[in-house]
Amino acid sequence: MKIIPVLNIKQFEHRVPLTDFYSNDLSTHLHKNAAVINKPHSHNFYLCVIFTKGKGTHEIDFNSYEVNTGSVFFLKPGQTHYWKFTNTPEGYIFFHTQDFYELHFSTSKLEQFPFYYSHKNTPHITVNKNVLAQLITNYRSINQEYYANLPYKKQKIASLLHTVYIDLARQYNKEAPTTETNSVAYIETLRALEQEIEIHFKTEKSAQFYADKLHITAKHLNRVCKTTLNKTTTELITERVILESKRLLVHSKNTMSSISENLGFKDYAYFSKVFKSKTKLTPLEFKKSYK
Repeated sequence: MKIIPVLNIKQFEHRVPLTDFYSNDLSTHLHKNAAVINKPHSHNFYLCVIFTKGKGTHEIDFNSYEVNTGSVFFLKPGQTHYWKFTNTPEGYIFFHTQDFYELHFSTSKLEQFPFYYSHKNTPHITVNKNVLAQLITNYRSINQEYYANLPYKKQKIASLLHTVYIDLARQYNKEAPTTETNSVAYIETLRALEQEIEIHFKTEKSAQFYADKLHITAKHLNRVCKTTLNKTTTELITERVILESKRLLVHSKNTMSSISENLGFKDYAYFSKVFKSKTKLTPLEFKKSYK
């Protein structure tokens, strides 16, 4: 079955002995990798990009965001995206594996930051001119360090990365609504649920299955979802299925029946009914609307 291309971080290395981190100024990155990044694709790494100039749109998992000076975007592994620019953008981009960050900060997780906390949190903020200038200093330092050949290179990059994420998290909490809750236990349960859904959503669609995996009752799991995201467990599962079906409908050449089968639906008619109930379109109508 044909799938959406997944880019590997090693594709972007530039004669630098780091296999779990990459950095570049944005215009150079876009020019050198135009063949792969101007088409819908996903990654196996975390990506963060900041714009100092440029206009256009950035589509992430079928949601479109405006690109302007001060735009910052955050992508988690597996998210599908592509760019459309009306003029040449400038800025900086970096990406890294989960291990690159978490091995340097053993007591911290990437999910502590609101932009990586949940798939339901927006992947975008826009910062003002003064904040942009402050952020760019560290982005530039990261890029310079990446291309230099100095002792303690990884440690320096990791330290700068940590600082950038803290500064961005502060701005994010000011400008973007988050799904954070005061209950650490609820945060951890939601995080674990999303991880289990990511693994099993094609074959398991009942709330009870995920409650059993997390060793809690279905009622309590539903309470966690309602408190943190104002959605039911079943809604979260269904949304993940619908997102994957959209990706396959638009970015693959597979038949409708093979897509529905791949997503665990034995009957295409039922898959179509579920899809239409959530999108107001049949799978075929949605596919045609994206051409």
